[in-house]
Amino acid sequence: MRAGIVILPEDRWWAAEPKWRAAEEYGFDHAWTYDHLGWRTLVDGPWFGAVPTLTAAATVTSTIRLGTFVASPNFRHPVPFTRELITLDDVADGRVILGIGAGGLGYDTQVLGEPELTPRQRSDRFAEFVEALDGLLITDGFDYEGTYYTARGARNLPGCVQRPRIPFLVAANGPRAMKVAATYGGGWVTTGRGAETLDEWWTDIAALSQRFDQVLAENGRERDEVHRYLSLDAAPVFSLVSKEAFVDAAGRAGELGFTDVVVHWPRSSGPYAGRESVLEEVVSDVLPGLRDAQ
Repeated sequence: MRAGIVILPEDRWWAAEPKWRAAEEYGFDHAWTYDHLGWRTLVDGPWFGAVPTLTAAATVTSTIRLGTFVASPNFRHPVPFTRELITLDDVADGRVILGIGAGGLGYDTQVLGEPELTPRQRSDRFAEFVEALDGLLITDGFDYEGTYYTARGARNLPGCVQRPRIPFLVAANGPRAMKVAATYGGGWVTTGRGAETLDEWWTDIAALSQRFDQVLAENGRERDEVHRYLSLDAAPVFSLVSKEAFVDAAGRAGELGFTDVVVHWPRSSGPYAGRESVLEEVVSDVLPGLRDAQ
């Protein structure tokens, strides 16, 4: 099993840089940051852009994979986003993964003053967004005509370092988004659908995993073609509250067939509040065993 860590884009670079360096030195396989204009209760505090943050991270690391967790069409158009992604993949020398999801409600949509979309409209827009990005990243001079997005002769030279394009990690809990993941994803990531207790959350994760198996089969893809990522901190209990909590969560994820787990760098307060000493304990005592089991 592989492990990744999310570093929220909230620190000035002098404070953030050591975390990105440490993520690689600790032996994490991938490191991520949120792609939002502002996020939940942290919207009133410091917040930086995801792509510039990842670009800076690429210059101070050399092996760890880097990505968005996750980008959405809430405030992005696939044409300019394509240019940003190609640039990022170039700076990172082919280490980028595009985590992408449909986007929910909240500050990212409210700040632009756009009308609220229904769940079906968000699903339709997401399907277009991913389809357009797939074409734009692969094809120079790409044309696209959809309900939400249009591209006419969009250029993409020199293209991605990774061929045919940056891999997509598609966030999906519902059947329509799962179909997008099965069609375009090199990976599928889930957070579950919310639960009051830890046991309820894991029951839901198991059901989602089984459903994704069916969607893969329906779309003609083998189970091992698509990596499976689980965001452990979407559970009611923070996975780094203790070493034992992480071991239990990673073990359950492995039993359900997940290939990758993702945790969050502990914060001093608020969301993902915890102690960095627990992270260090997991790094020294647990991660080597996960890597050996790959």
